[in-house]
Amino acid sequence: MFTFLGGIALLIIGYFTYGKFIEKMFGVKESRATPAYVNSDGVDYVPMSTSKNSLIQLLNIAGTGPIFGPIMGALYGPAAFIWIVVGCIFAGAVHDYLTGMISIRNRGAHLPELASKFLGKVMRHVVNAFAVLLLLLVGTVFVSTPASLLHVLMDGKIALGLIIGFIFLYYILATLLPVDKIIGRLYPYFGALLVISALGVGIGLIVTGAPIPELSFQNFHPDNAPIFPLIFFTITCGALSGFHATQTPIISRTTQNEKQGRKIFYGMMIAEGIIAMIWAAASMSLFDGYNGLNEVLAAGGPGAVVSEVSTTMLGAIGGTLAVLGVVVLPITSGDTAFRSARMIIAEYLNIAQKKFSSRLWIAVPLFVISLILTQIDFNILWRYFSWANQATAVIALFVGAMYLYIAKKNYWVSLIPGSFMLVMVITYILNAQIGFRLSMDVSWYGGVIGTAILLVLFFRAAKKARAKNLQLDEDISGWDKVA
Repeated sequence: MFTFLGGIALLIIGYFTYGKFIEKMFGVKESRATPAYVNSDGVDYVPMSTSKNSLIQLLNIAGTGPIFGPIMGALYGPAAFIWIVVGCIFAGAVHDYLTGMISIRNRGAHLPELASKFLGKVMRHVVNAFAVLLLLLVGTVFVSTPASLLHVLMDGKIALGLIIGFIFLYYILATLLPVDKIIGRLYPYFGALLVISALGVGIGLIVTGAPIPELSFQNFHPDNAPIFPLIFFTITCGALSGFHATQTPIISRTTQNEKQGRKIFYGMMIAEGIIAMIWAAASMSLFDGYNGLNEVLAAGGPGAVVSEVSTTMLGAIGGTLAVLGVVVLPITSGDTAFRSARMIIAEYLNIAQKKFSSRLWIAVPLFVISLILTQIDFNILWRYFSWANQATAVIALFVGAMYLYIAKKNYWVSLIPGSFMLVMVITYILNAQIGFRLSMDVSWYGGVIGTAILLVLFFRAAKKARAKNLQLDEDISGWDKVA
């Protein structure tokens, strides 16, 4: 219990200390107009309040990742707590804040456009393909998981295919309509349900004195799977997730003032970390050890764990509400995944999105491909998603490091976590069954050497960019303070 409560306390302290440090180092400009006003189009660029933006951001980034990931990560024992806390404060929240703020400074640009500007034009094509693939995988995964949960919740009374159809219909509307019509109106209520359900489970753990294990580096995984690097690909959204880099530009286009950035981007990542801590703790404490948890996972997957934890902690009615809160998570990330994919493709092809027809012909192929992908085994999709997710996070952290290097600011806050995760990304793909299947020793050497080479290339490019005085921010001269 001390490790659990201490971890949550550290996350909150991290927001008020390290988060403040990152904000001050970046240097917000309250007088600078934001894209919500400069590029206002009534569709994607729409000014919204801080509270609304914060809840939308939380729901955008909090798919099933901060719940399903920590549930799976609980098999590794309390080491999961360490990664959630350290990863969230020093990597995930920094990643989200820098991505959001740099996007605001560049008319709400998405990651491929930012990668092109700061890492080279070739990276625009690479990251564009990578980001769209990731978003398609996310959208597809986040159709399957909520549909399965709802199917179980309703005792199979409604066919799974019909539930999937309804979710797809909602995704189509949320992707095509202006951001303030569905997302802006529904998300605050969804956000309240999410927060209440997570707090209910957390308070239940404390009140009942659940036997949450204390800090330990012992590997409790029944299959003795290696903690490193697997834990970094098991727990993603609750600690560090490249998917967030595809979501923050949605809110960078609706943020009224740069000063709101720390609460919206850094703060909501901390909130997601707290949610991840709660579900990891519940999974470690309520199933008579890790073998018991493994049995539940084998029988019904993470969804079965969610249902069991919710009912145990909150009773039948409260448990049902909690499960609905979990169902909301993937749905409210799946819709914005497709929306982000549409925006990224439109930005790549330079197609204005004010006309409905322009949005429609980009979105339809995305949904057709996603429908085809739903026929692929979920576990295979999830493995590829996990690796693509963290590879995208590395790219975003290197974009942040480049921006700060050129600005002559503390780029190490982004480069250190980016380099660490780059080692893990290379090592994982060299060793994994979905990769090159090399031995772990060879994979570690490959990860370290590959990262060292890429760091040399990074510093060479950074020095050239600084010497050329690369323009960091889009020119908005002539605009007065708006918000």
